[in-house]
Amino acid sequence: MRYFVLPIMFAAQTALADPAQITDVKATQSDAGWRFDVTLEHPDTGWDHYADGWRLETEDGQVMGTRILAHPHVNEQPFTRSLSRVWIPPEITTIYVRAKCNQDGWGEETVEVPLK
Repeated sequence: MRYFVLPIMFAAQTALADPAQITDVKATQSDAGWRFDVTLEHPDTGWDHYADGWRLETEDGQVMGTRILAHPHVNEQPFTRSLSRVWIPPEITTIYVRAKCNQDGWGEETVEVPLK
């Protein structure tokens, strides 16, 4: 019985070592709001483990927008997806981007993006 439990525990620990990495963020302002182009890198293996989103947060953790990624990107790494028409109050001068994967949840790391 222990033979089956140990590999499962090891696999879970290995999965936690591969969070989605944010490698680039571009923020552009227009009359319609902000557009964010976020590039992620993650060792997607298919539907069982893939980067499935990213979000925009203020310094105090308020979520300003979320981009859901509807499928794995196994053969497309790194990849960029956009979120447009995001309204951010003018007093907010910095936004933080946080990535997510379907196994590990929201990552601990954020990328700071100054809004100019």
